[in-house]
Amino acid sequence: MAGLGTLKRTMGFTIILVFAIFLGLITLISVFFISDPVATLALGLTGALFIILLQYLIGPVIVRATSRLHYLSPGENRWLETKVSQMASTSGIPMPRLAISPDPTPNAFVFGRTQKSATLAVHQGLLQRLNEDEIEGVIAHELGHVKHRDFIVVTMISAIPLIAYLIARSVLWGGYVSGYGGRGSNRNNSAGALIVIAVVAYVVYILTTLLALRLTRLRESYADAYSAYLTKQPRELESALTKIAYGLSIAPGEPHGARAFFIEDPAQAKQDVAQIIDQKSKYDLDHDGVLSERELEMAMEAEAKSNWRKAAQLFMTHPPTYKRILMLREIEQEMNTGTFQESNIYQHV
Repeated sequence: MAGLGTLKRTMGFTIILVFAIFLGLITLISVFFISDPVATLALGLTGALFIILLQYLIGPVIVRATSRLHYLSPGENRWLETKVSQMASTSGIPMPRLAISPDPTPNAFVFGRTQKSATLAVHQGLLQRLNEDEIEGVIAHELGHVKHRDFIVVTMISAIPLIAYLIARSVLWGGYVSGYGGRGSNRNNSAGALIVIAVVAYVVYILTTLLALRLTRLRESYADAYSAYLTKQPRELESALTKIAYGLSIAPGEPHGARAFFIEDPAQAKQDVAQIIDQKSKYDLDHDGVLSERELEMAMEAEAKSNWRKAAQLFMTHPPTYKRILMLREIEQEMNTGTFQESNIYQHV
């Protein structure tokens, strides 16, 4: 049984582990090239903190610019303003700024440096394709991210894999340009050291990326559960996720770079839907050419148990759509029995 404390502990453990792995890389560099390992560790840690701080400061600016957001003036969209205000008040969090992106795909996201400065942005495609109940489920999900401060953590922790990747590329490129320096045995030793550091840096990049992705997937599940609690209608988000996944799966063009911030990853949505459609005949038990709700549920359950899908999830920013829907249905069933307790809103995560 999960709780908000589990999320906080996982977050703390992940941050510590990511930094420990990164400091191990800096230590390796100091062993090969620098006589003062303590100074190197201090310099490496200072540099990492500087890049994290820089990403924390400029990240919201970049997201705002690349999303072409239009911030709503008071009264411009009264329904959306009223709904977000009511739900934010119920959640005990500050009212976020509201913005609309002209993007025609159905999606939404939050970003910012603090809870008080958070922006909740919805795509024009979301407002056009979803009904008010479904939009309410999406809003509750995004407010869950604000309440849990997810966007702050994701922005900061994603800097470490980037640093490791830059180190790997810089070492390889620097060694190539310099011809791996030295002569004879010294040249061979330098080349070997650079190759070892580059390989380790790439391994660190992969490991820290996997850890960061695991944390973002967990946070999405917590936000889904929070939406079910806030709206008291898990089916609102369940229906919304289905429409969003389908809408994103048929959308042309390349996915946006800030995929981890969205309620659904466009690239992942294409894979989720394609996987079930490719095996449509397997799940179409009555052979009528259409997957009924029960048949689709069976397909989701089967996909969720697939070992290949479990392995593929390691590289996903979000849990598979069908896995999220199944969790929401578990919460809905518990609510319908009258045994649901607000103190255990995350027990199905």
